[in-house]
Amino acid sequence: MTVDKAALYARVRTSLAALLSGETDATANLANTAALIYDQLPDINWAGFYLLRENELVLGPFQGKPACVRIPLGKGVCGAAVVRRSSLVVPNVHRFPEHIACDSASRSEIVIPLSGPNHFLGVLDIDSPVENRFDELDRAGLETLCSLLVHHLAPDGSPLSDVLCRI
Repeated sequence: MTVDKAALYARVRTSLAALLSGETDATANLANTAALIYDQLPDINWAGFYLLRENELVLGPFQGKPACVRIPLGKGVCGAAVVRRSSLVVPNVHRFPEHIACDSASRSEIVIPLSGPNHFLGVLDIDSPVENRFDELDRAGLETLCSLLVHHLAPDGSPLSDVLCRI
C-alpha cells in the first residue's frame, strides 16, 4: 500500500489542532497527541514522549508496549536527539551506537525534539517494526505536528520549563 504522506500529515495536523483546541492540560494534550499518531500512522509499534527532567529523559504519555522509563542524555536515539537538538531518522536501530532496545520488534525509529526559543521540553519518539520506515517526509510532517503541540503548550512563548511544572 502506498501512502500519500503529505495528505496523511495534513489530515493528522487537522485532527491534532481539533484535539488541542480549548484544552489547556499539558498531560492530556501529550496523551492525545501520542494516541492520534499511534492510531493514524501506519507501520508503527510505539509512539510517545520522553520529557526532560534535570539531566535525563523520563517517560511521558505514550501508546504501545511498556517502555524504558529513564534515558540518560546522549544515550540511545532519544538521548542523542537531545544532545544534538535535532530530529533523528534511524533506518536501522541495530546499527545505531548505544541504541536502547525497549521493544525487540523495533527496527527503525524517528525522534523529534519538542523545543521553543531557548527552551527544551523533551522528544517525540516513534518506533516501527519495519526497517527504513521513516524518511524526510515523516521528519517534516512530525516536526510540523510537534511545532503545533509546543505552540499550544506555551502559546505566549512562556518557557517550556513552566509547562513541565504542570505535567
